[in-house]
Amino acid sequence: MQQTQLKKAFDKKDFNIGASPIKVVLWYFTSMLFFKSGLIPFSNILVFLLRSFGASIGNDVRIKPYIHIRYPWKLSLGDHSWLADCYIENLDQVTIGKNVCVSQQAMLMTGNHDYTSRNFDLITKPIVLEDGVWIGAKSTILPGVTAFSHAVLTANSTASKNLEAYTIYQGVPATKIKIRNIS
Repeated sequence: MQQTQLKKAFDKKDFNIGASPIKVVLWYFTSMLFFKSGLIPFSNILVFLLRSFGASIGNDVRIKPYIHIRYPWKLSLGDHSWLADCYIENLDQVTIGKNVCVSQQAMLMTGNHDYTSRNFDLITKPIVLEDGVWIGAKSTILPGVTAFSHAVLTANSTASKNLEAYTIYQGVPATKIKIRNIS
């Protein structure tokens, strides 16, 4: 294997931040002060702030303190969903349906790098969590994954591929362990 010293030429391809530089800076300070600090524990205030920055949020949504959301204008949340102190690195769109729970310290990662590229180029793909999905504590959803209706990703698991509807997944990488029966 030949190694050569090259100047970094990172290619973001067609990445679009989706907002003006001023909006990005305002969101950064709002996020630090009100979201990541835990200073405001009231979900209705956090929802109001997210909507003010362009997030599409349904009714009766719960947002817990200490949450990280990279770009609220690339976030859509359905009615009655719950986001604990999770990490949403949404360089691309994250769409979360109704009655979804994203548990403590779960990570939704829409961006990655092309390790086969000399320049380690950026790759982004959207994430979709359909209605009734539960993402367990400390779990990770990787770019491009769709968790179909009522799928479950158990604690400390990593989804690198789509999760079938009404199915429970576990492990790294996540594998199907059983069907989810809801009574």
